[in-house]
Amino acid sequence: MKPHSSSTTLPKSLVILDEIGRGTATFDGLSIAWSVAEHLHDEVRCRTLFATHYHELCALSDSKDAVANFNVAVREWNEDIIFLRKILPGPADKSYGIQVARLAGLPKNILDRAKEILSHLEMSSAKPTEEKQNAPKAKKALPEANSPQMNLFD
Repeated sequence: MKPHSSSTTLPKSLVILDEIGRGTATFDGLSIAWSVAEHLHDEVRCRTLFATHYHELCALSDSKDAVANFNVAVREWNEDIIFLRKILPGPADKSYGIQVARLAGLPKNILDRAKEILSHLEMSSAKPTEEKQNAPKAKKALPEANSPQMNLFD
């Protein structure tokens, strides 16, 4: 379906996007989401609500005058999270994927392994490339943080 061509109608529109690009490889999805956000800002100029887990998209507010970041308020209590049902200005300070997976009922052994993998990814993405190459191999295979997609067959 071709977008409406009236320049007076499109800026008055509201576009709501939820997790655009999440069904593909991380870099592909991020690239698609970024490009769509730029197009809506620069060309269409309509109001847009863009829900995403791509934290990198928060950087658009640095270069696009009409972009603002908001997040859902969350409080942590031990290993629990409580959604406060309140929208706050600014980007989210962290992800809560593993806690949400626990709320969804994933078994403890899977969550524990996910925490181990997350810790490895966070540590390896913070290290210089030389240190990654010289680091000892883990007992279990772990994905590389700089890989655009995990390889489950290594």
